[in-house]
Amino acid sequence: MNEKEILAWLREEDPARLERLWREADCVRAKNVGDQVHLRGLIELSNICVRKCAYCGINAGNKNLIRFRMTEEEIRSAARLACELNLGSVILQSGEDYGFTKEKISRIIKLIKQETPLAVTLSLGERSLNELTAWREAGADRYFLRFETSNRSLYNRLHPPLPGKTSDRIFLLQKIKELGYETGSGIMIGLPGQTYIDIARDILLFRELDLDMIGVGPYIPHPATPLAQEVGKAYPDQVPNTSLMTWKVIALTRLVCPESNIPSTTALATINKMEGYFGGLKRGANVVMPDLTPAKYRILYEIYPGKASFGEDIQGAIQKFKEQLIEMGRPPGTGPGGRKRH
Repeated sequence: MNEKEILAWLREEDPARLERLWREADCVRAKNVGDQVHLRGLIELSNICVRKCAYCGINAGNKNLIRFRMTEEEIRSAARLACELNLGSVILQSGEDYGFTKEKISRIIKLIKQETPLAVTLSLGERSLNELTAWREAGADRYFLRFETSNRSLYNRLHPPLPGKTSDRIFLLQKIKELGYETGSGIMIGLPGQTYIDIARDILLFRELDLDMIGVGPYIPHPATPLAQEVGKAYPDQVPNTSLMTWKVIALTRLVCPESNIPSTTALATINKMEGYFGGLKRGANVVMPDLTPAKYRILYEIYPGKASFGEDIQGAIQKFKEQLIEMGRPPGTGPGGRKRH
């Protein structure tokens, strides 16, 4: 697929033609990554962040947020829960919190690896090559870092740099790949000022980076952020932050990157409660990430409001979800569920 073809699909509104796109993406998914849906246990370690990203509810400028940082024992307990639920991996995610030092994260990775068979994904923001190297050596399997948008001017609006530093996530992703991590990235859909051409180029950049994991989800405004004030402004060729547009991007990403693991995201389930996670799974996705963060912290990790949740009875909810997956012919995955190269 080239940019022109992707653009045409992004603008497509005919339901019959879109049904064809959904079917094709689902066929490519089945052929390349199989029918299993891999469940990754998400553990949100901390909502402390040094960044002032314009879209994010936990940005350093939000003074009305109660901040938290999970203890090592709480993190290990959440990882053990992932094992009890027969999940194949955990994602350790946080704001860019330098209180989680190189040594502390290394120790947590080693303990999880000693105590469980889980694959460990890190999503800790823009960290130094020294830290990334140490964490890989400690046993981390994957690193996820959204580049958010390939449009540099839009990116600069979203991500004010730290004093004396530049932010080049494309470069960092390339270095992460060189360190031997399975490498993941992604974008938000419907950012104020984001165009259809931006999205088409993002999808082509997924292919260029040869990503192992690709997360795409709708932009959901958080009222305590600068970007929320821009919602509704008249931007030319503005991409909508709808579930339909997100489905298009999931399907096109599957066609362009057939081997990648692609989640049906929590943000998508948040804006479309009727279809929930299943809308994405029918259109090329093969991963879901249930949140295993303790409830007292989960409500404080508010990148956007109203986040979809599996609820307090996480064991019961995941069992029911697995049964629903089996009913739709998509059995829960087993093992770590890494990328399979053909």
